[in-house]
Amino acid sequence: MSETKLISFHLLNVSTEQFAIIGDPPKKDENLNVLTNVRFGFDQNNRAIGVFTQFTFNDSSNTPFLLIEGGCHFQIASSDWDLLKNVETNSIVLPKGFVAHLLMICVGTTRGLLHSKTENTPFNKYLIPLLNVTKLVEKDLVFGLTESSSEKELASTPT
Repeated sequence: MSETKLISFHLLNVSTEQFAIIGDPPKKDENLNVLTNVRFGFDQNNRAIGVFTQFTFNDSSNTPFLLIEGGCHFQIASSDWDLLKNVETNSIVLPKGFVAHLLMICVGTTRGLLHSKTENTPFNKYLIPLLNVTKLVEKDLVFGLTESSSEKELASTPT
């Protein structure tokens, strides 16, 4: 499938997969580390793609104090779903530009979930940093069609 072809899709729903405040917020001038974990899933029967972004906030001793994972669930138009199929490899191939677009939507959504969950608490000052999602998605995402659903994970990265 050509990278320039627009893929029609819509957002089915948003989910808060995980949320935890662990202990007290770190000291004011403490160095923090945010770990990012991204995973994708698909449901062949419903032409659905799930994108999940998890952010773990660690203090200077690398102890987690805040965790959020958000999910965005998208449905691909049936005509475009058929174009994503590769019959030779019995797989669905999502172009990396499209994957990066879905990931960008999910990161922003998870940022909003974090704000909503921590509003009026001392944890509201911790923000999910801006990410260059194109650096997280280096190649097309391929799901085998031997099962009706599947999941793939990108490596965790500090941000």
